[in-house]
Amino acid sequence: MSDVTIEAAPERVERRSIVVDAPAADIFDLLADPSRHHEIDGSGTVRDARLSAPARLSPGAKFGMKMKYGVPYSITNTVVDFVENEAIAWRHLGRHVWRYRLEALDDDRTKVTEEFDWRNAIFPPGLKLINAPRDNAVSIDKTLTRLAKLFA
Repeated sequence: MSDVTIEAAPERVERRSIVVDAPAADIFDLLADPSRHHEIDGSGTVRDARLSAPARLSPGAKFGMKMKYGVPYSITNTVVDFVENEAIAWRHLGRHVWRYRLEALDDDRTKVTEEFDWRNAIFPPGLKLINAPRDNAVSIDKTLTRLAKLFA
């Protein structure tokens, strides 16, 4: 397992990566299971109970999550990118996207890149006001570290 690396990214994209000691298919299975998102969430906002969600995500799938950012709330996400064992992403009504890209390095190691992409956000000044870009960058570091530890 290696450390989290900051990746070059366009403006309004926070991107980090880590090498995980696991096959891409195993990592993708975890990411495609919304009931397990709380296990890797580095932000501390994802609660362990899903609302309405399929057992496994797929293209266009909608899934509701119980969250807490100061106060409890619920949010519905839509899968907007889905390439088996390579990429998965979702967004909610704010239109910013959380994306994971997986690159198999060999049979047992995968480079996992996570992004917070707010280029299409409905209200970018609001995200800046609450420090979402900076906070998400920190959360990505923690999420990737937790993900790697699950497979260590």
